[in-house]
Amino acid sequence: MTQSPAPPLPPPGERRRLRERGALTQDQVAAQIGVPVKTVRAWESGRTAPRGRKLEEYARLLAAFAEPGPGMTADRGTGRTETTEPLERQTSPDAEPSGAGPANGALTPPQAFDALYAFCAPALVRQAYLLTGRRALARESVERAFQLAWQRWPEVAQDRDPAGWVRAATYDYALSPWHRFRPSHRHGERPPADAADRALLDVLLRLPPPYRRTLLLHDGVGLGLPETAAETEASRRATAKRLLHAREAVAARLPELADPSGLHRRLTGLAAAERLPTTKPTTVRVNGERRARFWTRAAIAFTVAVIGATVLTLHTAPTRYRQPVPAGETVQGVPPKPAPGPLSYEQMILRDKLLSQEHNGPERLVPEAR
Repeated sequence: MTQSPAPPLPPPGERRRLRERGALTQDQVAAQIGVPVKTVRAWESGRTAPRGRKLEEYARLLAAFAEPGPGMTADRGTGRTETTEPLERQTSPDAEPSGAGPANGALTPPQAFDALYAFCAPALVRQAYLLTGRRALARESVERAFQLAWQRWPEVAQDRDPAGWVRAATYDYALSPWHRFRPSHRHGERPPADAADRALLDVLLRLPPPYRRTLLLHDGVGLGLPETAAETEASRRATAKRLLHAREAVAARLPELADPSGLHRRLTGLAAAERLPTTKPTTVRVNGERRARFWTRAAIAFTVAVIGATVLTLHTAPTRYRQPVPAGETVQGVPPKPAPGPLSYEQMILRDKLLSQEHNGPERLVPEAR
């Protein structure tokens, strides 16, 4: 009896996404295959590749999550249940969707963007809700992140992990401190219906944003410590400390969640309990293009206004410097000008003396007879 050959091993960027689609952690994959956890991390990052029997088992495990069977699969990042439709199985912009695209099998940019959005957006909305506790802000964060991805699509399409690129942009926008000044944030958000979910969400929102993000990526999405550190732009040591402090804060309020696996299940259930619809990818692309055109025109108008103000200033400004006339000051020691009146005796003697002398000097020095 011959054994069927193992299916081909997907690329490194595809392996982690298939594992997340199957709702498995790296520890669970390592236990099934019989290898250390660091080996699974190396396989998913592309640093090493399995061989022999390990290759066959690992390839079959991933192929089971990639096959479009009639069942349902759970999203590891949010716990949502989704059907394995061909479009949602496209986890890379370079993948070919069934029944779409040109005849040569290559996806056009809009098709690749729509495939990425269909696969990532539902999970990202729920993750953003766990970060912010606000449903409208969660949907807005995902839309803004994908609008930014569409504006930089060549960069995103060539990235090794487009889903991670969009996830990082979503988290950055959702955790922006400027949202607290919005009028809509003055009113509270409707809490979850379940009391346990309300308690867990309250504990999450009390954590500092870096701790909250680290806890969600590691214990919620299932990323390893190196991947979490890279996405949060922190060192592994700082990421480990944030994760430990966040777990301690959660365990102090909710002792039943001291186990990371139990915390993962509760995060998954909390995210899956919320009904958060997403916008159509076509609408996101159109709104992103409109926003880009608006800000481009605004930048052009501002530049034209600055240039016009500069030209007007150069035209109306004086061409040479004129020293300003200082304000008058009182000079001391100058005798006051005498008022008109009769001459004194000494002045009459001086006048007679000057009139009697010969006039040899300039005319302006000759005294006139009064």
